[in-house]
Amino acid sequence: MKSKKFQLPIDLDERFLQAVQFYWTTRARQLKKQKDIGKINDAGLRSAVTGGAQMAELEILISDILFESGISRDSISIGSSLELPGYFRSEKKWDLVVVADGQLIAAMEFKSQAGPSFGNNFNNRTEEAIGSAKDILTAYREGRLGMRDGFRPLLAYFFLLEDCEKVRKPVKNAEPHFSVDQDFKNSSYLKRYELLCKRLVREQLYDVACLTLATNSKKTRYEHPSADISFQHFIMAIKAQAAKWLTLKEHEQI
Repeated sequence: MKSKKFQLPIDLDERFLQAVQFYWTTRARQLKKQKDIGKINDAGLRSAVTGGAQMAELEILISDILFESGISRDSISIGSSLELPGYFRSEKKWDLVVVADGQLIAAMEFKSQAGPSFGNNFNNRTEEAIGSAKDILTAYREGRLGMRDGFRPLLAYFFLLEDCEKVRKPVKNAEPHFSVDQDFKNSSYLKRYELLCKRLVREQLYDVACLTLATNSKKTRYEHPSADISFQHFIMAIKAQAAKWLTLKEHEQI
């Protein structure tokens, strides 16, 4: 029988749908504001993409799940106090951070991409994800984030991708010298992001990743390309990390 602490919340699907809908609503409001002040250019579009409030409902949902799993509210940072030291740079802001008793328990990234410039952003997102993971893992190795025996911080990567015709179309590769990986042959941006998320985990850069494909509409619909990068799997990994930390703390008190 599964332990209760590893069960998913009954309202998880409903709250996740609300979080995705909140993302689109907030993004549309930010774009409208940029149009109203006459700044709907590249900078304006970037502002709509990088606005911190877009993922607020997702941050709250995951924060609640951590709390319900036994992690104190004081240990969970969203919105502020998100800086963690790196190795190749002094620090970086993550999107959700869990720190307790001088130990990093979890660090999470919440990223997104909506049209029209899928091609311009995919490589940037890839380089950013790989670089951030390498940086923090090296900082952890150097003892900058707490180092209890047998305990490694959870690194989690969440990506929300707009579901539209353009993201599902095959994309050509430039191969002037060598052939690209066969998996990328005639692959769409959806497939490329799927490969990114799965390989980030396979190469142990992140412990868990989620790719959510969602329509930009008043009643959004979402799906996950496969179970191993679904939101349910994402949450199970987070709950397991909370349980691992609590077990460690219990042993330290014995």
